[in-house]
Order: sequence, then structure tokens, then C-alpha cells
Amino acid sequence: MCGIAGIFNCREKIDASEILNAMCGALYHRGPDGYGRYTAPGAALGHRRLAVIDLETGAQPLYSEDKSLVLVINGEIYNFMELRRELESKGHTFSSRSDSEVLLHLYEEYGKNFLPRLDGMFAFALYDSRKKKLLLGRDPMGKKPLYYFIRQKELAFASELGALKCHPGFPGALDHDALADYFSLLYIPPPGTVYKEVFQLPPAHFMEFDCAAGHGEIKPYWQIDFSQKLKGSREELAAELRRLVFQAVEKRLVADVPAGVFLSGGIDSNITAAVTARLLKGGKCCACTVGFGEARYDERVLAAKGAAFINAQCGGVLQHKVQEVESGDFSLVEELTAHCGQPYADSSILPTALLSAFARREITVALSGDGADELFGGYERYLAMELARKFTRIPETLRRGALKALSFFPEGGERSFAGRLARFLRISCVPEAERYFAIIDRAPQNLRRRLFTDDFYSSLSASGPERFLRHQGDLTTLCRGESYSETDIATYLPGDILPKADISSMASALEVRSPFLDRDVVRFAAALPWEMKLRNRERKSLLKYAFADLLAPEVLHAPKRGFGVPVASLLRNKWRKAAEELLFAETPGQREILRIQSVEQLWKEHLSARRDHSYILWSIIIFALFMKR
Repeated sequence: MCGIAGIFNCREKIDASEILNAMCGALYHRGPDGYGRYTAPGAALGHRRLAVIDLETGAQPLYSEDKSLVLVINGEIYNFMELRRELESKGHTFSSRSDSEVLLHLYEEYGKNFLPRLDGMFAFALYDSRKKKLLLGRDPMGKKPLYYFIRQKELAFASELGALKCHPGFPGALDHDALADYFSLLYIPPPGTVYKEVFQLPPAHFMEFDCAAGHGEIKPYWQIDFSQKLKGSREELAAELRRLVFQAVEKRLVADVPAGVFLSGGIDSNITAAVTARLLKGGKCCACTVGFGEARYDERVLAAKGAAFINAQCGGVLQHKVQEVESGDFSLVEELTAHCGQPYADSSILPTALLSAFARREITVALSGDGADELFGGYERYLAMELARKFTRIPETLRRGALKALSFFPEGGERSFAGRLARFLRISCVPEAERYFAIIDRAPQNLRRRLFTDDFYSSLSASGPERFLRHQGDLTTLCRGESYSETDIATYLPGDILPKADISSMASALEVRSPFLDRDVVRFAAALPWEMKLRNRERKSLLKYAFADLLAPEVLHAPKRGFGVPVASLLRNKWRKAAEELLFAETPGQREILRIQSVEQLWKEHLSARRDHSYILWSIIIFALFMKR
């Protein structure tokens, strides 16, 4: 796990080495164990290293035997030993034990067509100095980030936007449509960024950049297919899922440094911990949990029960480490905003960062449960969409009347029954084609018309639902219910969940691996019939069935709880002063986008505790921090 950066076709009178040093300096937190670089006329590659595999000879850049190929990579290749044996049988000689070196030999053997053979999480840059071509690649699910821009035939790329901004030619003009998407979704949908000319290489894609022409061509190399479904009994499918998850966890335990697991009160992390404990067969594994003072957001009791159940079955393999953390320190918000490099308002990044910092004291690699909700139907909104379709049989006048009546009562917050009911009633009044966007939209049309200035609103090229529906054009599923899951895998997972995991963990130089996002598990999940995932209103039904014997009953039957912090109450209390300074700051650009009178009204309503405006207020605060920087 590392950070990479590069500059190709650097313009004259600019010292590429100096810029590269600055870019890689901004990535120090991702790789504190070493810095390596390659420079040649028109080419510069840099690498910050977090040593995980091959601690002695795994430094980068890596070179082919004749030095014509140069490689830097961020991530891990899980099937590297299998690939290495294959390549050695074809006559290739390796100079290190590094998992990364297989890419050089794969390129020598297969050219750019080697990407589908990789099983891992990665973002890499491979320079062929003979052909004067650069190959950039990103893993199938988008676990490892890669940002870039091309200007005047010059390409610059980096693992983080903050590093890319060290380039003096960084294009800083804001993309208004991306900002509007941010206020709705709390993140910028990839492959775009908040900047007009800066992009992310999409997951499962590669770019071939021709240095002579100054042009890059982007192509896909892999796609998840939801159209073909497996046949078999529930028992048979559960047994295969269990086999694949065990296999995925085993691959991710390979490391030359201490590895452990994140453990919450949820089934995904408990499955990961239970499988890890069985695979270690008597070894020790650190399981890390953080908790908060507010009971609705604290999962320590459930996590402790889960750990005790696993240890009772596996002879005390888990060493459960628990810490209560303080979520009210606003300096962490400012620090993480800087790491994000663009507006990102999913507040669960705060506890994830606190958990990562705590875990890093004990381990360098952590296994997480990321991806299970998207793949196996875990979100409540999937069930809500099915119920809303049935609810529309009730006349719309009655639905709207119920929603209006509910508005006379205090909301009680997003997680309260009243808050969830109001959200459900709102989406039931929306046309079906726009309903899924409505259930995740935090800035619906009436709010953005009230919140955005006339100039900013008129500059937008399309409404939120219109832009979001464009992402649904490539869906492969034939099942309406499953389309929401596939949409999340294409948008929410690479746009929100995985950046959160990467940013918050790498801020503490911790590598996070996600067994549920293993390519074989993903393929299998996509081929499962939807009714196996959402069965009789039970979410993640097959996943629970497959691992029921490994989970504490309290964990197995507990309602889902998001990993978050009490933003609504923090804004009214500990964060109030900092919030007001940012909400009403005269930051250049902020007043050109947001109406101060509307922000003031939202703030007053939120402080009264009759309305919970925490999502939109939080997104404004994060935006203000971004503009301030």
C-alpha cells in the first residue's frame, strides 16, 4: 500500500524532478517507509512506500532486466505467487519477492492485455521507455484511487488530489455540475472530480498514454455481469459462497507485517473476523473496535459479544482491542477535508479514521467488511424501494396528506422512526423512474432552488435525477430490485465507500483489505438470484444463512446500524461555534454559490431541534472548509 505520482511530457522551463518531489511529499502519510523515483527526458515517476510484502527488496520503482520498463504501483496483487510460478515456467527471472514485480513480467509476456489476469487492489503506472508509452491501470472495483489531468499534451497523475495540486499546471476551475451532485449525494460521482479538467481513472479501466502524441486512450478490461444467474438450492449456493469468502480472506492474510480485522457489531465484520480466526488455526489476530459515548452510535457491546462467541469456538484467537473515542474534535474534520482534496461529506469518515488510527498502533494491515451491503442487498433502501412500489396503490393525495401531517411533528433525526417514515413517504410521491435517486438525494429540487444562487442554478446543465439516470444506462441486471444494488456498485461504492476507506486508513498509513470485494466473490454475488439476497424482507439473506453458525445470535439478529457519528447533536452543541464560522463565512466563491438567507433559515430550524437538517448543513460546512483551503 503506497502512493504514486508521475509527470509525462513535462513542459519546458519546469523542473519535473522538483515537482515530483513535492507531489510525493504530499503523499508521505501513505508511504512513510521509503521514497523512490525515476526521471528521464519527458518522464518522471515517484513512489512512496508502505512496506507490507518483501520488506527487504520490494522498494520501487521496479525495473525490467534491461531497464526499459519502469513500474510504480499502489496496492496488492493477491494471486502473485500463482502468476509468478506461471511466468517462471515461461523463462522469466525475478529479482525480488515483491508481489508487484509480476506486472513487469506479465507486460513482457502479454503486453497491455495482462490486466484481466490480476487479482487484487491496485493503481499502477508502467512506463515502456522504448515505445514511449505509459500504461495506467486501476483495479476492478476501484479500491485504489488514481487522479489525473492532461493539458497541452502533458499528463500528470497521483494517488490523491492533494498531491496532484502540487503541479503548477493544475487546472483549478470548479465544475458546477459536480458541485450540485455533491450537495445531493455528499460525494462527487466518479470519474469526475470537483475540477473541470481533472478526472479519476474509472475502476476496471486502463489508459494508454502516447508520449509522442500527448494523447491518452481509456478502455475497460472487465465488467460485472448481473444478467446470468446461477441455479441451485439455497444450501448449495450458501456452501459455495462460504468457500469463496474463506478463500478471499485467506488471500488477504498474506503479509510480512502484523494483520488484523476491524470489528463492529455488524455481520460483515463479524464474518470477516470469524473466518480469519478459523484460518489462523491457533495463531493470534488483533480485532479492533472503537465506540462512542452516545448509545445509538456505539457498537462496543455487540462487538464484544461477537468476539466472545468467535473466541469460544476458536480457542481465543481474537485479541479484542477496544477504545472509546471522542468524535467532537473538529480538528479531525479539518484534517480529513484536506486529505480528501475535494468536497466529501459522508460523516462516517470520522469514525473510520479514528478506528484506523487506533488499529495502526497494533497492526499494519486490517481486513474490513466493505462491499457486502452493495453485493448482497444489505441496505434498507432496497427494501424501501420494493415497499414504495406497493405503497403507490394508495392514492397520491392520501400519501401527500400523510407526509404533510408528519411535518407538524419534530423529526427526531435521520435514524428515528419518524425520520425514516418521512423519507419513505417522500419517495412514494416521486415518479418511479426518479425514485431511487430521491431516496439518496440530500438536496432535492425544491431545496437546491432555495439554496443555490440564481447564477449558480442557471449554470447547471441538468437536474440531479437526469444526471444520475445517465449512470444507469450500462446496467446488466434484468431484475428491477437488483438494479438499485448494481447502481450502487457503479456509483456509491467507488464514489463514497471505497474513497472513505482509502482516505481514512491511509491518513494513518494503514492498509485495508476487503474480502467481500474479491473478484470471485463479486462474480458469484452478481450471479445470485435477487430473491436469494432479499428474501421475505430479510436483507443479506443468503449471506446470513451461509455464516449463521459462525455468528453470535445477538449479532446475527441485530438491526443494521450505520457506522456514524451524531452529527445533528454535535452541530447543536460541541461543533456549534465552528459550524457557524464556516456556514456564514465570507469565503470567496461561497457566496456566489449559496444563498446566505437560506443557510441561516436552515440553521435556525436545525437549532430548534424540530427539523434535522444535518446532512445539508454538514455538506455546506465541508464545502466551506474546501473553499477556505
